[in-house]
Amino acid sequence: MNLIILFKSDFIEGASRVRIQGHRFEHILGVHKPSVGDELRVGLLNGNIGTGRITLINENRVEMDAVLDREPPAPLLITLVIAMMRPRVFKRVLTQVSAMGIKRVILINSYRVEKSFWKSPVLETDSLNKYLIMGLEQGQDTIVPEVLIRPLFKPFVEDELPDIINGTLPFVAHPYASEQCPYNIGKPVTLAVGPEGGFIPYEVEKLIECGFTAVHMGERTLHVESAIAGLVSRLI
Repeated sequence: MNLIILFKSDFIEGASRVRIQGHRFEHILGVHKPSVGDELRVGLLNGNIGTGRITLINENRVEMDAVLDREPPAPLLITLVIAMMRPRVFKRVLTQVSAMGIKRVILINSYRVEKSFWKSPVLETDSLNKYLIMGLEQGQDTIVPEVLIRPLFKPFVEDELPDIINGTLPFVAHPYASEQCPYNIGKPVTLAVGPEGGFIPYEVEKLIECGFTAVHMGERTLHVESAIAGLVSRLI
């Protein structure tokens, strides 16, 4: 953890004293190896960040006086539209995009997505939040990204997506596109990334009809998580 996420339930005295137990306490004890008086980076979930000065350590908890005097880092101006993927990969992608500062993720279907993926427990709210918060801890951020689940491709693209991309530059990653992914757009972006193997031609055509530009990053085929990181680093 590069940042210890605090929850409102951690506060025990007014607006400053916090008590941390459980896995966060174990992490603090095992990794930071703190002493009373040490300071750690902390941040209130969906609130400010700052420092926590340790006032007490015992066998099952640590207490700190927290000063939350700084805003979290600015979000990336990207809405990420991704096809559902293997659940174990999706966990890593959730953590990665949360650490990068992407604040809106829309999970959609694709012909190449296995139906069983949609039954995965990772799509439950508690599980989504777990991996999103892991990303916040890594990226030293506190604002939890919004995750929307849209398992019907055609209705989503036709009925919702036009409003979502309004005011943004929309791109769909496609390895056979003729146009190379641009650099440093400097404007809000909507980025669509397909599953392993990519969107099928029909899906790419529907996205282009909606207003997307198909782009590629070269001749090499990348895993989804690598493609997302590469595309985002180019666009923003």
